[in-house]
Amino acid sequence: MSFLDNLENQLNALERQDERDSGWRQKQEDERRRSLAVRPWAEQLKNSDYTKKLFEQAALFGHRIRTKIYVAWFENNLLLEARGRRLELRPTAPGIVAVFMEPDGKTDTEPVDLNGEPEALLQKWLG
Repeated sequence: MSFLDNLENQLNALERQDERDSGWRQKQEDERRRSLAVRPWAEQLKNSDYTKKLFEQAALFGHRIRTKIYVAWFENNLLLEARGRRLELRPTAPGIVAVFMEPDGKTDTEPVDLNGEPEALLQKWLG
């Protein structure tokens, strides 16, 4: 038997062992439940007027402070980055949470009201 055949057999055996592991199935089920709980909030974040206003306000705010604010979607999370600081809007089961990340590693979180104004959030982030 060649080295590659032996390696393939060992990998197949490991995969079968993982599939039999009940902890693995439980983790998959927990992840599925979490994903289903987050889905409505993720849809609201992607399609809300709040997000559209946030994009507009971020462009104006960045122009005012002479800084480019980078915006990106990562799966369900909305990430804004400027001057080494990050603001991430994350949908969770209870609602949307803003995570403020500083260059020194400090983080702070607060809930986001999609019916509110995004300017206050930007002011707290880059103020």
